[in-house]
Amino acid sequence: MVDQTLQGEATAKGRAATPGASPSGATPPGATPFGGFERMLSMRYLRARRKEGFISVIAGFSFLGIMLGVATLIIVMAVMNGFRTELLNKILGINGHMVVQPIDRLLDDYQQIADAVDAIPGVQLALPYVDGQALASTRNQNTGVLVRGVPESGLKRLSVIADNIRSGTLDGFDAAEGLVIGVRLAEQLGLAVGDGLTLVSPRGTVTPFGTTPRVKTYPVTAIFEVGMSEYDLAFVYMPIGEAQLYFNQEGIASAVEIFVDDPDRMDDFRAAVSAALDRQMFLSDWRQRNQSFFTALEVERNVMFLILTLIVLVAALNIISGLIMLVKDKTRDIAVLRTMGATRGAILRVFFMTGASIGTVGTLAGLALGVVVCLNIESIRQLIGWLTGTELFASEFYYLSQLPAEMAPSDVITVVTMSLALSFLATLYPAWRAARLDPVEALRYE
Repeated sequence: MVDQTLQGEATAKGRAATPGASPSGATPPGATPFGGFERMLSMRYLRARRKEGFISVIAGFSFLGIMLGVATLIIVMAVMNGFRTELLNKILGINGHMVVQPIDRLLDDYQQIADAVDAIPGVQLALPYVDGQALASTRNQNTGVLVRGVPESGLKRLSVIADNIRSGTLDGFDAAEGLVIGVRLAEQLGLAVGDGLTLVSPRGTVTPFGTTPRVKTYPVTAIFEVGMSEYDLAFVYMPIGEAQLYFNQEGIASAVEIFVDDPDRMDDFRAAVSAALDRQMFLSDWRQRNQSFFTALEVERNVMFLILTLIVLVAALNIISGLIMLVKDKTRDIAVLRTMGATRGAILRVFFMTGASIGTVGTLAGLALGVVVCLNIESIRQLIGWLTGTELFASEFYYLSQLPAEMAPSDVITVVTMSLALSFLATLYPAWRAARLDPVEALRYE
């Protein structure tokens, strides 16, 4: 039967009157749609008694499922966004947003081209360079590296290198005729600032007997760390003049790299660069050079979102099963409320609020948990790695030295909206089933 509290309220109002009517004909406070009476009743159904303990267990699992699903979605989306941003910054910070390469003749006017492009509004840096592959060798270790010759003024303006010098200095880079190497390369070869590093290139001196390899030892003048293991291990910078001599490219450059303020406006910059050049050049931007890589990241991000959405969907199905069992258990109570004057809409709203409250609280709890984890994800990674004795985020495989997380407001809003929508939709069928219950049939055999 209905709880004694509800029976007392019904007796006080008079059995002949509708619960929403008072002697004067005015609607009493709390009897309006979603008013105090309906909210009180829906909350009482959430606090199941001992004999209804199984229903409360289902509600608890539904709450946990929604909370964990929302938190997992927020964390995964933040990590995927962080990966894309960090990789984009690292890749483009080293390689530039656009590369200008010669077509009709060798790039012997690279300085004039760099000056012309550097004057374009929005261009941060136009950097001519000479590059080539070489074997970096010490007494006990050897590894392949990419040697890039750049002017000192350009290297100091290349923030991804200049702002991440761990030891040594870039001052006097041209005059010192030394090398700037990555921290992982220095660790692998056991080098420190001031040590000598031997470079071996197959593009050496041409003799009557063929081309002999070029072998030369340079001092290490600085060590950088950009945070991307591939670059910290493979890149070696030397003065552009020395690189031209070393690779037999006296007076010419391989290409000119262009760094801009807004990488998403490459079409505008491509037109401006083409207009600033007085000769035919081949232009390629970061979208062309890294299209497959970033497309794969975007596909993986979307697939992960769809897969993890299933967690929230399963939790929403738990709400349906729990409410159906609750409606079945409260059949007599619903019938008595209907005979006392409760409308179908009132019954529907009571059970709707019962299920929706589980989804709403679970979503908010998941939002809070996801935000907390994202803000402390690197500390959590280190803690789990310390407890398990394993490296959860090996930089050799994931390219980055730290686990990134960047929460996008649009992603968070999408996840929260989706979770609330699924939770509200899950309550409609059980609430409709309770509202259409016929009190005569329910009480026929009581």
